[in-house]
Amino acid sequence: MSTSPVKKTLVKLLVGAAGMFIFAIFVMPPLYYVLCDLTGIGGKTGGRYEAQDASVDITRSIKVQFITTNNGSMPWDFSPKVTEIVVHPGEPTAVAFYARNRTSKDMVAQAVPNVSPFSATKYFHKTECFCFNEQPLDAWSETDMPLVFIVDKDIPKSVNTITLSYTLFDITNREDPPVAQLN
Repeated sequence: MSTSPVKKTLVKLLVGAAGMFIFAIFVMPPLYYVLCDLTGIGGKTGGRYEAQDASVDITRSIKVQFITTNNGSMPWDFSPKVTEIVVHPGEPTAVAFYARNRTSKDMVAQAVPNVSPFSATKYFHKTECFCFNEQPLDAWSETDMPLVFIVDKDIPKSVNTITLSYTLFDITNREDPPVAQLN
């Protein structure tokens, strides 16, 4: 009993589509994170930073801008308390971000950071950040979320402005590992 060419083609297409789906879901994300860690592209920031040198370069000033975005289905208000600040390299700086849960249900959020220009990524160090952990917030509640950072004194002279952006995701019902473990 022979199989028709149409059925063979259909089976090949279905197997190919399933293979692409598995590759995109299970293989590509880990490869992407390894590539970003190795190259610094994608504006992905590192995890918690421990300051080694406490000196400050007062001869230089860097403008740091803050931008926030909610992922499409995230119903919270989310914004920086200040939209920009001028810092000296080596100086620990504290700012805060505001979040308000505008729903009648308790929720959990995760913030994912991005730094631009990409050349500044390895010089922008967070010592304390709400993005390191999931952020639970009760219904109708609000909170200020802290960020403490240091711009490294070795940042290239060509970088005068750094933009730190956060995208806030609803992970209330998520069963995967927290995004913070991937930062």
